Amino acid sequence: MAETALVIAAHPNDGEFGAAGYCIQLAAKGWDVYFLIATNGAKGTEDRNMPRERLIALRREEQREACRRLGVKDVFFLDHEDSELTYTRALLEEVVRYIRMLKPYAVLTHDPHDIIIRDSFINHPDHRSLGTAALDAVYPTARDHLNFPEHMAEGLEPHKVREVLLWNTNHPNLDVDVAPQLDQKIFALSAHVSQFGKQDDFATFSRERWKSEDGRYLERFRRVVLQF
Repeated sequence: MAETALVIAAHPNDGEFGAAGYCIQLAAKGWDVYFLIATNGAKGTEDRNMPRERLIALRREEQREACRRLGVKDVFFLDHEDSELTYTRALLEEVVRYIRMLKPYAVLTHDPHDIIIRDSFINHPDHRSLGTAALDAVYPTARDHLNFPEHMAEGLEPHKVREVLLWNTNHPNLDVDVAPQLDQKIFALSAHVSQFGKQDDFATFSRERWKSEDGRYLERFRRVVLQF
């Protein structure tokens, strides 16, 4: 039986930035990789003439295309309002539902712990809210049958995730060499035309983003292996 990985991302394209190279590697090993996107992407444009509903539909299709380019098995959308995501019991229930439904061995998501990342950018509030909800869903909520017992009536049994990988972290302990997957990662990101279509130097920018000081191309994670 194939292992499963679940990428839990706040916005369309977040998962590709954070973990596309590693996801490509997992899919090549026979893993089933899924994406769960929490928001509708409704604030993701500088085009003042873009209708809101058009942008939402466009970003959803861009995410689907990016997942196809990565070899992702399926992508799901929660459709919360972009830039207004807050940690609520309802959000936690949604994330727990997908963990129990898909039963991932590994969950990949945002590191919610710091507002400033590597002294170079600010961690979006949606990232922090979702990362916290994802971690709380992994432990203890999804594994305890007393949390959301209504799931049991739907056949969704408690599930123990065994590994968590957090991207955009100030405390990485795992470097994944993604040089062989870099072109495919950039190809997946380029599906998000509404975001990057006007950036002529997007491929160059992307290559520099993941290039380490020693010349390697890395995705860096804070990896947590759950011991019980």
